[in-house]
Amino acid sequence: MNTSRRSFLKTAAVAAAPLILPSSVWAAKTKPNDRITMGFIGMGKQNRYLLNTFLQYNECRVVAVCDVDTTRRESAHQMVLERYADRPESGSADCQAYNDFREIIAREDIDAVCIATPDHWHAIPTVAALEAGKDVYCEKPLTHNIHEAIAVIDAVKKNKRVLQTGSMQRSMSEFRIACELVQNGAIGKVERVECSFGPPGVPCDLPEEPMEPGLDWEMWIGPGPMRPYSSVLSPRGVHDHFPDWRNYKEYGGGMVCDWGAHHLDIAQWGLDMDNSGPVEVCPPNDPEAQNGGVLYYKNGVRVIHVSGFGVEFFGNEGEVKVNRGRFEFYRDGKKVAGFVERTDGSLGSTLLKVEEEYLKNARIKLYKSDNHLKDFLNCVKSRKKPITSEIVGGHSAICCHLLNQAYYNHSPIKWKPKRLRFEKDGGKAEWLTRDYRAPWSV
Repeated sequence: MNTSRRSFLKTAAVAAAPLILPSSVWAAKTKPNDRITMGFIGMGKQNRYLLNTFLQYNECRVVAVCDVDTTRRESAHQMVLERYADRPESGSADCQAYNDFREIIAREDIDAVCIATPDHWHAIPTVAALEAGKDVYCEKPLTHNIHEAIAVIDAVKKNKRVLQTGSMQRSMSEFRIACELVQNGAIGKVERVECSFGPPGVPCDLPEEPMEPGLDWEMWIGPGPMRPYSSVLSPRGVHDHFPDWRNYKEYGGGMVCDWGAHHLDIAQWGLDMDNSGPVEVCPPNDPEAQNGGVLYYKNGVRVIHVSGFGVEFFGNEGEVKVNRGRFEFYRDGKKVAGFVERTDGSLGSTLLKVEEEYLKNARIKLYKSDNHLKDFLNCVKSRKKPITSEIVGGHSAICCHLLNQAYYNHSPIKWKPKRLRFEKDGGKAEWLTRDYRAPWSV
């Protein structure tokens, strides 16, 4: 299929008549030939948000969308066509819609893809796109298992591509400033980090529902185990909620992979462990407990799965607590600054105060991104690594998967974060990967 598709595209490109563009296009800041052409794979709630945002940027042009649900696919397609019809200076309304992501990968005129499928579908199109010479924006967690995380890291390096993981918290100032405080010793020696998120994944036991026309269920299941249709996994049509496929270990990883991918990522950032990770992961004593798992780092720091504030760094001289739109900084038991509710002033003024008083001459300055999607586009142009590169996204995803495996098997795991493998007798090979349903594999 790939060969015939490429041949078709080349023939079509040669045979196509010249496109006459309006003068407004040539007057735009970004010329059409300089724009990053993008395809979008998986058009659920998250990718509709991403698509709508990317459509606002003149640096890129959307030329393809893909979804296995006919209604979602056609809705996304129409969104693109209407946008460019209303604003022709932003791009030409020649977007195509596909059921199979491989048709997007086969197009040589596409520079980058944006992937927001269920987790079990992240790695396959990501690796395929990288191998085809495309840059990738892929939602978090970057992969469904550890084996896939390693495969994505290797594919980015091999093909010299740019990859951004959708861990947007790194582009929010409250998280960056929290991590700068920690890395610069503002709370002294870090002793532990507490991360708040929900339970691990559970086996899927959903009852069968009647299949409605317009959904390619075979393709939705893809590499996962085949099971009867359930609207819990794939609600039909355009919906405005995040479906619960993420709760089931066959297709997601529970809240450990959903919110854990956000908060464990910030723990990794604050601990300066982006290119590393824990050396041991232990489940709670109670095999039925849904939190209490602990990630142990070589420097003695513990990252503990709790139900609490968000991400809380505890040092021997203070603590930093951070979540979206919330921030608190303590020194020697006294609150130095904080914003949790409106009576605290504003988040912006709180963060500015902390920066001016504690970080003005900081030795360590972390990567500053004010716009996660723009950061990706800028790095596609510059060829630099974005704020949540494959190294960041891959290692943070591995933290989630190690923790889940500790819960699933109620067994401690010993891990070599630099070599990305278990210590001898530290874990079982099957915990690294999954059984892939033919013909799919990573």
